[in-house]
Amino acid sequence: MALRTLVLLALVCAQFAPSTQAMTPIDLRCDGNTDPIAASPTPILTWRVESAERGAQQSAWQVIVASTPELLSQGKGDLWDSGKVTAKRSPQVLYAGKPLPAGQRCHWQVRCWGTDAKSDGNENDEASWSKPAFWENSLHSPSDWRGAQWIDDGKALPTNDAGFYEHDPAPRMRYEFSLDKPIVSARLHVAGLGYFAASLNGAHVGDHELDSVWTAFDKRILFSSFDVTDQLQSGDNCIGVELGNGWFNPLPLRMWGHRNIRGSIETGRPRAIACLIVDHEDGTQSTITTGPDWKFTPGPTLFNSVYLGEVVDARLDQPGWNTPNFDSADWKPVQPVDASLEPLQPLTTPPIRAAESIDAVAITQPEPGIQIVDFGQNFTGVPEITLNAPAGTKVQFRFGELLYPDGTLNPMTSVCGQIKGNRKLADGTLISKGGPGAPEFAWQADRYTCRGGGPETYRPKFTFHGFRFMEVTGLPQSADSSPLSLADMKGIPLRSDLLSNGEFSCSNELFNSIQEVTRQTFLANVVGVQSDCPHRERFGYGGDIAATSEAFLMNFDMSGFYAKTVRDWDDAARPDGNLTDTAPFVGINYCGVGWAMAHPLLIEQLYQHYGDESLVEDQLPVAIRWLELENSARKKGLVTKGLGDHEALTRSGGPVITTAMFVDAARRVARLARVVGRDSDADRFETMADDAAEAWADSFLDIPSGKVDDGSQTRQSLALGFGTATNSNRQAIFDQMVSAIQTPTKISKAGTNKPVGPHLTTGIFGTRMVMEELSKNSRTDLAYELADRDTFPSWGWMLKNDATTLWEHWAGSDGTFSNNHPMFGSVSAWFFRWLGGIQISPDAVGADRLVICPQIVPDLDWVKCSHKTVRGLVESNWKATSDSIDLDIVIPPDTTAVVEFPIASNSVTESGQPLDDANGIEILNPGRRIQIGSGHYQFKIPKSN
Repeated sequence: MALRTLVLLALVCAQFAPSTQAMTPIDLRCDGNTDPIAASPTPILTWRVESAERGAQQSAWQVIVASTPELLSQGKGDLWDSGKVTAKRSPQVLYAGKPLPAGQRCHWQVRCWGTDAKSDGNENDEASWSKPAFWENSLHSPSDWRGAQWIDDGKALPTNDAGFYEHDPAPRMRYEFSLDKPIVSARLHVAGLGYFAASLNGAHVGDHELDSVWTAFDKRILFSSFDVTDQLQSGDNCIGVELGNGWFNPLPLRMWGHRNIRGSIETGRPRAIACLIVDHEDGTQSTITTGPDWKFTPGPTLFNSVYLGEVVDARLDQPGWNTPNFDSADWKPVQPVDASLEPLQPLTTPPIRAAESIDAVAITQPEPGIQIVDFGQNFTGVPEITLNAPAGTKVQFRFGELLYPDGTLNPMTSVCGQIKGNRKLADGTLISKGGPGAPEFAWQADRYTCRGGGPETYRPKFTFHGFRFMEVTGLPQSADSSPLSLADMKGIPLRSDLLSNGEFSCSNELFNSIQEVTRQTFLANVVGVQSDCPHRERFGYGGDIAATSEAFLMNFDMSGFYAKTVRDWDDAARPDGNLTDTAPFVGINYCGVGWAMAHPLLIEQLYQHYGDESLVEDQLPVAIRWLELENSARKKGLVTKGLGDHEALTRSGGPVITTAMFVDAARRVARLARVVGRDSDADRFETMADDAAEAWADSFLDIPSGKVDDGSQTRQSLALGFGTATNSNRQAIFDQMVSAIQTPTKISKAGTNKPVGPHLTTGIFGTRMVMEELSKNSRTDLAYELADRDTFPSWGWMLKNDATTLWEHWAGSDGTFSNNHPMFGSVSAWFFRWLGGIQISPDAVGADRLVICPQIVPDLDWVKCSHKTVRGLVESNWKATSDSIDLDIVIPPDTTAVVEFPIASNSVTESGQPLDDANGIEILNPGRRIQIGSGHYQFKIPKSN
């Protein structure tokens, strides 16, 4: 027994002994991407480390950057050698080496030391180098484009609105060239306004869809760069580009009968620019650029609109048009466009790509000649359809989220801008609500004329739809044509290619379904911008972002996507500094502070999650200018304009809400100011927030009772969540919120639905705040009850009524509200933050500080929850037994976590040992709170001491 005890003790000591081994750097990234070929001139370098030891922390790092792999292998950083640098909290390192010309390939490695390293960074150090990585410096100035010009088809835009609805074929452009030297590498840099599809020698270039990504095109145009080495050949080659309207040439639709976004965004004739750079074995380069020697012809896409869809006549296709030696004698010269190259910037946000295809699940025929294809889920993308019909057959595809009771398509929840029906002029003339030339109903539809001669496949190229059901009409009903079958139909989801970094599941299957539907909704609403819906509007509304950003961040890697979003808001700022409701700006500017606050909110969240201090430096002046403008407009200390708790079931607006939003924004901007050392500004903004909070309390708070204005859930929860409630009155305000949840409420927008039991009446902000504040104040039991419902209003009610994505309104809709809206998806953040208990600490820099605080409720048996931060995987898994709570936690290197046990106990053990004896644990509050570093921890918490 004694020997066995000694052996076990030795094993335990070996397991928990301080490490003397160097850490292993992995996952090297440049500007957030692995081995990018279009990096910024001073890119941000990141990595993470692997270590099996508890409490692993980097104490120092060294980066070397070389111009060749040979120099790198010799440890010679001729472009940059950082030397041994003391590690800071931010995981990001700004390249500080020699200036890099466009096209420079940089080879780099990193090594790092742990907290116990005693070496000085010389050649005898034990620290080992990472595997090599590389980046290529992109084109950054107009001169880098080597004379490339914007080109278009030379046609003028219509002189009247109705003309935009006439057929206007998408141009195809081509250029032949010859390469007579062996090819080492080739890069194609290309942008299109609005959309482009590039090809080389007949093969599509890259795997992007719907390039160029939507931005304010007068401020930023994001070009794509592709490695096309394998697509070129010695001798003759051909480059082809096809152009769609995208967001650069939208229709003059009068959304809601009055808003024409063409009046607010940069528009023009679709155009392209390209620069192909080919490196040869002898060290020379060949350059092919867009210019007047290119040719164009109208293509088979006769009409294309992001909202209304496409019209394609496959009989007009010219096979081989983008291959060498094609007869283009009747093609015409393109027109160079006198447009600036200054807005061109490399694409660093995740590109839009096609996700795994979706199989159709059913085809029905509710009426003769009408077939309805059900894809089984609401998603964003396009269909891919195989047809076999005679030449000239005109087939129409319409899209919708729902069916009418008779089985026919209901497209009304996805009609663009509520353009439904005509309106009568004074003289009795009927015109579309969408304006001159617009259709009576602006639904999503594609029209395809068959080529004939055998099976052919149609997949829209320059549009996207939000839908579950597709109506097919126009196919001949005869023995000469093949009927549609499930095998002929696929759905192709299109989305910004976000990497998943979070998983949540539990013993409650309803919650698992809500989580799945929420993620599906999120992914359906990231086509370049985080949209409110993927069909009816497609705009990047700030309120929807502010309500759901934490949920997005816990589920996906949002570093590049949200950095673009922040810059979109900067680009959209009005001349007076006002931040608008949407970005890119489309003329909507009435929602106020709750929508504009998305800008500083995302800046702070990106800093907390990813450590992006450079974005704080760059964007803080934009946030300050906006905040000062909002402050100057206050009346009697209150913010009087703006939208409130959107889609709440009770009264939800007014200065009681907008002032609370202002207080939150002011304190957030103050925190950002402190990050970059602007303490005097921070003091000023904190005083501004305190002043507004005092005015708010004087106007709306009954201090003895804690009732805020009318005492609704929205008002009570936002007072807590946005910080107008002070420490002295928080408990009373919270108690009033609980009372409002438990008290039957008259709901003004419920229709025939009658709520029973504790239920939510909140909108997009209040819903997030209610769930958060309940759990923060030890009432997760009540939050759980609100989430674990399938009666109106609830997430379960949506699922019970066949929702596969979240709705815009609790009550649902068959004609007005979207059935694919992310704004109520904040519940997913509650799953991660409180049931799983994984929280990024408010004072975190790049997720270096966490709080692990899982909440236990009687009806839940287990939770599995993980989140991949920039430093590695965090896990918080628990299981409740009759005797104990078993809590399994994994913390990555360079990270500390405060663990708050779900129940207090003086008998907690870790890996079978009392906490006092366990390695790597600091007890903060006996039996309740501890602090741990990296490692794997297994706690057993007895339910009774």
